Amino acid sequence: MALLLPRDPMPAFAESLATAATLVADAEPRLVQTVALSLQVSGAATLVGTGLGLALGALLAVTRFPGQPLLVGLVNTLLAMPSVVVGLLVYLLLSRAGPLGHWGILFTPAAMVIAQSLLVVPLVAALSRRLVLSALAEGGDQLRSLGAGAAASALLLLVHERYGVLTVVLTAFGRAIAEVGAVMIVGGNIDGITRVMTTTIALETSKGDLPLALALGLVLLAVVGTLNAVIGLVQLRQQRHGAPLEAWA
Repeated sequence: MALLLPRDPMPAFAESLATAATLVADAEPRLVQTVALSLQVSGAATLVGTGLGLALGALLAVTRFPGQPLLVGLVNTLLAMPSVVVGLLVYLLLSRAGPLGHWGILFTPAAMVIAQSLLVVPLVAALSRRLVLSALAEGGDQLRSLGAGAAASALLLLVHERYGVLTVVLTAFGRAIAEVGAVMIVGGNIDGITRVMTTTIALETSKGDLPLALALGLVLLAVVGTLNAVIGLVQLRQQRHGAPLEAWA
């Protein structure tokens, strides 16, 4: 009786990787649709989450009020909240029995935007608070001498630290586009409607369709790598062109 030897995994992996590269090079329609939806959802979530997070973080840095330490602690705690928990909370809110069920947006890209926005807000708030606190230590006296209030100070400091803010925005986008748990729960991973790169990678891997999963993985790595490169360039530019607050206040 002939002995069946296991297939060498390396040629199989190389074949799948070559097929994946071909899918990317040929801009396979299903691949393009999935990537486009991922960029749209994560981009919208980044805009919403960044707006709320910047406002919250800056105000926490320039104001003092009862319970502020608790709110700061809550923001820092939410940084470590698992994405599946966020997805579950949004699911409960948007389900038919939930308080926002009448919106009818569960298992739609809008629900995915909400979930990713909630994941982005605490990250942006924590980073922007530290950014504004650092700027406030350097130029807070100048702002107070000009009679700037809390809101005006927060806005001026964010504008002054615009390169740092851009780094925060890029970091938030990277967090959003790499997320899988929350969007799978609230989006349902519906083909052609709510299936993004991360959820498609998980699904296609479980089905054994490695070429498509690898192709999306390559695109996702390219997006994340590009973000890291841009963040590095922004930080380098900030170091070269940074100016003290009193130079323009």
